[in-house]
Amino acid sequence: MYDSAAEFPEGQEVLIGDIVINLHMAARRAEEERINLYDELSFLLIHGLLHLLGYDHECNPYQARKMRKKEQELINALTEMV
Repeated sequence: MYDSAAEFPEGQEVLIGDIVINLHMAARRAEEERINLYDELSFLLIHGLLHLLGYDHECNPYQARKMRKKEQELINALTEMV
């Protein structure tokens, strides 16, 4: 919704966008990948959040690696909390 944080209205809550997850597709993918649904939903939520924060794995290989690294950091942090 914004091109950069500089555009955020000062002193207000900011909506940066929506994350929509198709539960049927997530369940199918989890089954295909032989992982549990919670892990797939966690990955999709993190992936979507990073897109909202400006990460883009489709831009170039460097950006893809950068996004994958951040995804893994967040997945590891989430796993440690559980």
